[in-house]
Amino acid sequence: MKKCKICNNSTTLITDTKTQKIYNKCLECCYIFLEESFYIDEAREKSHYDKHHNSFESLGYVKMFEDMIEEFVSEHKKGIKTALDFGCGEGEVLPILLERSGIKCDRYDLFYFPKKVYEGKKYDLILSTEVFEHLQNPLEVFKKLLLHVEKNGYILLMSAFHPSNDEEFLRWWYIRDITHIGFFNITTFKYIAKELGIVIIKHNFKNIILFQNR
Repeated sequence: MKKCKICNNSTTLITDTKTQKIYNKCLECCYIFLEESFYIDEAREKSHYDKHHNSFESLGYVKMFEDMIEEFVSEHKKGIKTALDFGCGEGEVLPILLERSGIKCDRYDLFYFPKKVYEGKKYDLILSTEVFEHLQNPLEVFKKLLLHVEKNGYILLMSAFHPSNDEEFLRWWYIRDITHIGFFNITTFKYIAKELGIVIIKHNFKNIILFQNR
C-alpha cells in the first residue's frame, strides 16, 4: 500500500468499477489521492482549463466569491491590506472583487499568470480556490505558501470536502473532473493545521476553510 502524501501513514484502496480509476485513502488523516497512472498530461490539463469561461458575466460564479468574501474575509478585513490569489485562473474575478473592497491582490496561476510575483513578499491573506484538488503534492505547496503569509495572516482554501463513506465518494460529482487528483475533508485539514502549527479559524463544513498563521 502507498503511504499518504499528507501524513505518511498507511492507505487503503478504493476502486471505481465504472471508470477503473484507483484511489488511495489514508486511514489516519482521510486524504484521498488518485493513482498516478491516471493523471492526465499538462497539455490536456491546460486544454481542460481553457474551456472554463469564468468572468463577471457568469453571475453565479461572481456571487460565489462575493459570498465567500462576506463570510470569511470581511470580519478580518481590518488586518488585511494585501492578498495573493494563488491559482487565480484566467478570469481574475476574485482579485478584482478583493481590490474593489480595498485589498491589493496579486495574481499567480501556473498557466495564465505564471510569473512568481509572490517571491520575496509576504501577504496578509493568501487565497487558493479550486486549486488544491489539482496538486500532486499539496502539503509541500501549503508549506511554501505559508512562507509568504505574515504572522497572524490568513490562508483561505476552497476545495470540496469529500464524503467519508467510500460508496458516497464513488458517486460524488467532484471526482468526475479529470483534473481532480486529491481530496480533503475536515480531518485532513485538522492534521495539516497541527503539523504546520497554524489554527483553523472557520470552515463551512462543505468546501471552504480559513487558517491563521499564529
